[in-house]
Amino acid sequence: MPLAPYGAERAGSRSPPQQPPPAIAERFRTLPNLSPFWPGSAGGNVAAAAAARPPPPAIQTQHPRLAGGQPMGSRPLHRSKGGYTNHKAKSYQAANKNEERAGLGQPRPAPPGGAQPPVTRGRRELYSWKMKILWGIHANALAYSMTTLGAGMMNSIFNFYYVKLFLNRYKISETGFHVAQVVFMIWNAINDPLFGYIQDNSQLKCCARRQFSILYGAPLYGLAFLLPWFPWRLYGEGDWLCSLHLIVALCAFDGLLTFVLLAQCALFTESCPRHDSRLRLIKYNQVATLLGSSSVLFCGLVSDNMENFGYFQIFVVLIAALATACMCCTGKYSTSQYEQRESHTEDANLENGNGAFSLASVVSLTKQIMTEKNFLCFVTMNFFQVFHLAFYNNFMMIFADNLIPKDVLSSSVRSIMYGAGFICPQCLVLLSHAWLKKFGYYRIILFSFYYEGIAAAVMCLLGQEHYYLLAFYVTTNMVIVQASFSLFNLPLADIVDADLIKHKRRLPLSSMVFGTNALFTKPAQSLAPMVVVTILNHFGYYNLNNVPGRPDISRSFLDLHDAMFYLVCLVPLCIAVLQILTWTPFSIQNSHLAAPQ
Repeated sequence: MPLAPYGAERAGSRSPPQQPPPAIAERFRTLPNLSPFWPGSAGGNVAAAAAARPPPPAIQTQHPRLAGGQPMGSRPLHRSKGGYTNHKAKSYQAANKNEERAGLGQPRPAPPGGAQPPVTRGRRELYSWKMKILWGIHANALAYSMTTLGAGMMNSIFNFYYVKLFLNRYKISETGFHVAQVVFMIWNAINDPLFGYIQDNSQLKCCARRQFSILYGAPLYGLAFLLPWFPWRLYGEGDWLCSLHLIVALCAFDGLLTFVLLAQCALFTESCPRHDSRLRLIKYNQVATLLGSSSVLFCGLVSDNMENFGYFQIFVVLIAALATACMCCTGKYSTSQYEQRESHTEDANLENGNGAFSLASVVSLTKQIMTEKNFLCFVTMNFFQVFHLAFYNNFMMIFADNLIPKDVLSSSVRSIMYGAGFICPQCLVLLSHAWLKKFGYYRIILFSFYYEGIAAAVMCLLGQEHYYLLAFYVTTNMVIVQASFSLFNLPLADIVDADLIKHKRRLPLSSMVFGTNALFTKPAQSLAPMVVVTILNHFGYYNLNNVPGRPDISRSFLDLHDAMFYLVCLVPLCIAVLQILTWTPFSIQNSHLAAPQ
């Protein structure tokens, strides 16, 4: 039955509306505020909806759903035979006619009272529909993962090369390196909860809307990525300007990374309320990370592991431009359940009578988050995971170059090994998708800790003379650490959901939860290189680059190799034991079994 214009009724022949097919009803039930249109949706029955609908005016100039103004991004209304409709209503009518021609039984029922389906997201909705129909791709998950692709390309190269660049090429002093890491550690801890609170409570469009935070932050993020690769002058040994360069590069890069990725993490929670939809995001995310992490492999092959520094600089400029374009796609096309959260935030601030940046509200909200047992268990475990990940990202190349002779592994094989440490984790997560549905993230993460501890103990007992086994151990351990870390958005999303229900909040504090988590875990990114560099320099690593040749027969360098080997084995072993002890009390263990909401 084709849709009648709004307000048009047949005199004396009004029949009750038919129930829509389950698939159609479920599709529209997930959209907000649909109770006046579909029976069975949250908000009441058809009779109540029809009674609540205002009488049609003589000339309808605006759709009743748009009484407060047309939503951002929606298409304008179009006049059609005595009434006003929109592009979704036209496609709905066309679908009814096609079903009638094809003889497929009853056509889709019209919404009660002749009302038109609501305008929700305009251009984004059409983009999503085309992607689903033409390619079988979930458009919102694809748009979300584009930020992961861009950030993955830049973060992998930055974390993998910046320590070696400043230690070996710029020859930064140990004191200058430690000063830069301390400043970075303080800024790294402060900016996450700060940006989290701003994004959850600010009335500025570029902060209140997750998509706009990514769209406007992406170009600056790309520029910050380029800072360390271009020296400010020809540095001498221990040059103070080199230390300042490192401070600016670390703080600028992490600040923009935090601003963009906090918005993306909030989108993870707010765009997918169900466990299965979050697993779909994880799947798309891992494919994007897989592609993004390959930048380390290609960078190593193009620049001969940074030996050809000119080629390296050209490559990182191309990566920055490509990554910025990818992240802008998320800002333009991603969607969430809280498209208009800035208006809700403004209303909440008016009701509370407090400023958006009240110190008392920051302290109160942070206290509520930090007093949760599950949050404390997760943050403690995550601190060690971040330390472990920074340990491998920053020093894997240094350890492999010194512990494995060059005649055992060629330069090309080493490049493949380094690239595998970033590429294989994503493959592992994709292959374990069925296990995540069956066993849940809690057991998968716990199993990874047991594997890391056992593998480290076995390698320590075997010794450093088994070069191929050592290369396999270092690579696989890095893969397991990165793969398990890729799942950490799942427990954080469950913590956000639990906080939303417990405190009866109007909107989830997604950015604040992720930011508070980072407040305690991000310092591990600075502690790992500080501790390891101090130990290595104690055994003579600082003098290694100033000695011609490779004096492996020297006793001091043999001691250095022993120190490196025990670091490779004992650090993962101790971290695995601590993580097992702190992760076991986490109580949200069966969210994968919860009924879809």
